[in-house]
Amino acid sequence: MPGTYIEVEITTDPLLFDDLVGMLSGVGYEGFWEEGSRLRAYIGSGNWNEARRDELEQLAEFLTRQHDLPPPSISTRLIEDQNWNALWEASIQPIRVSGRIIVAPSWHPYTPETGEIVLTIDPKMSFGTGHHETTRIMVQLLEKHLRPGDTMLDVGTGTGILAIAGLKLGASSAFAVDNDEWSFNNAQENVKMNGVQDSVSVLLGEIEQVPRKEFDLVAANIQRGVIERILPEMRLRLNASGHLLLSGLLDVDREPILASLDAQRLHVVDELRDKEWLALAAVHLRP
Repeated sequence: MPGTYIEVEITTDPLLFDDLVGMLSGVGYEGFWEEGSRLRAYIGSGNWNEARRDELEQLAEFLTRQHDLPPPSISTRLIEDQNWNALWEASIQPIRVSGRIIVAPSWHPYTPETGEIVLTIDPKMSFGTGHHETTRIMVQLLEKHLRPGDTMLDVGTGTGILAIAGLKLGASSAFAVDNDEWSFNNAQENVKMNGVQDSVSVLLGEIEQVPRKEFDLVAANIQRGVIERILPEMRLRLNASGHLLLSGLLDVDREPILASLDAQRLHVVDELRDKEWLALAAVHLRP
């Protein structure tokens, strides 16, 4: 990001983040960062003024009213070009995401203790650094339910973290798909950095383009609306004894997603929570 930027921090319910990112990316904002209930959006300082702030406040307040939520909190600060990279890199530190797995960027190497597994993940504009609650609980479900030799499908792979974790935990192969070109490129880079490129295939596209084979484990850490839309395709690609792992879900999504799973004859066998976020493991209902 050349020049100076305004960092706009919006504190609100994460339920609104997708709508906010979608709307703001169309009006000049160039990057986004989610952390708990805070969404940070970045815009060139030359494009920022009081009218922009008023526009943002009106948009955020409109969305909160629609969802019967309290008004958002909005703050701003100037970020100089010379400290942008340092600020970004300092924000991504090694983090333990499960009992065995540590996620670390290449610029903060981590020396593992006995039994620990290190995933080297350099994010760009892709989701999946281990710092978000949904990534952590998905890795924890992987650690519980992935069996040695399993084949895996990772839908909406982001940085590729779940596919890479699957290989490091003993999967024989993984297929990772994302419809975002930034994520596709970032996932390919991370797969190579972790030395699993011979076992992980990365596809730019939709789940419908994934070869029609059955996988032992299918994982999707994406929004509920997308999960529900592609759930029939994920079920078709899950073998009879396989596990479907889902997150990107809020507590309020639990009952609707359970109903959607039931309609596809899938039964929840495990669930994990971290703050307001939920992850589920489901299997086929027996005849």
